[in-house]
Amino acid sequence: MVRSICSFFGRKKKMAARSISYITSTQLLPLHRRPNIAIIDVRDEERNYDGHIAGSLHYASGSFEDRISHLVQHVKDKDTLVFHCALSQVRGPTCARRLVNYLDEKKQESGIKNIMILERGFNGWEAAGKPVCRCADVPCKGDCT
Repeated sequence: MVRSICSFFGRKKKMAARSISYITSTQLLPLHRRPNIAIIDVRDEERNYDGHIAGSLHYASGSFEDRISHLVQHVKDKDTLVFHCALSQVRGPTCARRLVNYLDEKKQESGIKNIMILERGFNGWEAAGKPVCRCADVPCKGDCT
């Protein structure tokens, strides 16, 4: 199922409450290196051997709740966050919802306007032939070839 992302890039005037939407790998590919977007990889150890999306930030799901405030600081200049895990069926959506709840609880103005989940996760990204970075840099500098 493909959902439009048009409303998340300036065409929607007002958001009553933060919501989470989905984005496909095809939609994300031309956007993922934009300076206003952060890709949040919430996989645990498999990131170390499966590779990752270049420039993505790693916030493992197992410790995500403890690191939410760090994430919010890390992405303070971003308005769109795209979460993923291996398949984006459990960990990615769960962490995205935890961030929404955290921001709502803290009533914190973070600049984050759009929270998305990568459909089919990293496995779908890779299966679709999208670029995969296999660097060991922490954090990934995003200049993988």
